[in-house]
Amino acid sequence: MIWGKLLGGVFGFMIGGPLGLVIGAALGHQVDKGIESAALPAPDGWEDEMMPPGDTDRIRLGFFSAAFSVMGHVAKADGRVDPAEIALAENVMESMELTPELREAAIKLFMEGKNETFQLRPVVLQFRQECQRRTNLYRLFMEIQIQAALADGVIRKEEHQVLLTIADVLGFPEFIFDQLVSLVSSSMGIPPSQAYEGQAGAGSGRDSGGAGRAPRTTNEISLRDAEKVLGVTSTDDKASVKRAYRRLMSQHHPDKLIAKGLPEEMVQLATNKTQNIRKAYDKVKQARGW
Repeated sequence: MIWGKLLGGVFGFMIGGPLGLVIGAALGHQVDKGIESAALPAPDGWEDEMMPPGDTDRIRLGFFSAAFSVMGHVAKADGRVDPAEIALAENVMESMELTPELREAAIKLFMEGKNETFQLRPVVLQFRQECQRRTNLYRLFMEIQIQAALADGVIRKEEHQVLLTIADVLGFPEFIFDQLVSLVSSSMGIPPSQAYEGQAGAGSGRDSGGAGRAPRTTNEISLRDAEKVLGVTSTDDKASVKRAYRRLMSQHHPDKLIAKGLPEEMVQLATNKTQNIRKAYDKVKQARGW
């Protein structure tokens, strides 16, 4: 029933605001462009099923819609969408095992995010408000967008600015943002120290004719990168490192995220992150002889 509301365009009317406008535009439903924040009137027969902000089902729908539309915006930030970025979006959809109808909706939302009229800050702000301070969902949402930017192997300058805007709206300070970049890049086989355009070993960039460096698959992670993933330093003691590890594992625990409103189709994304967090922790323990 919940996904039926999205596919039927009813969700756009039920949630209103910038996110409702994105959904309406993506799914071909006419929504009053002059309405920016007030909830739109529900179609006849749906008044009794209106979901308030913070409702788990409404969060699921909002997360799905915002994640794919913002992903499209991130992919287009540097002027074009790479085949690698399209492939990443398709891989996310594949990992979610979406039905053909939901996959089509996700693609339309992705395409809507590429539109020049897409309102990034208002959409992300409404997503934050819909989640009602469920910060673990903010983190996973941010990680998905970083993953989109890293699809071609490097975060380019324009993509970096978009990501910083998203992080600012979601309330992440820069050091947390940097930790999330380390976590995501490491999970994609990209050394965190090479995640940004212009860093040693990073992609060559389009302006010089290069297509960028595709993410590589590897089981190796350096000690320095492992520490970045955990958000610890070489001087932190055993207890501090263990606390950091447990905190990250708790933030990405699939059951907890589902309870907070994460669509069940996105559980695999959280599971992948926990595997990389565990790998980083094992690297630190091994290096320090714990």
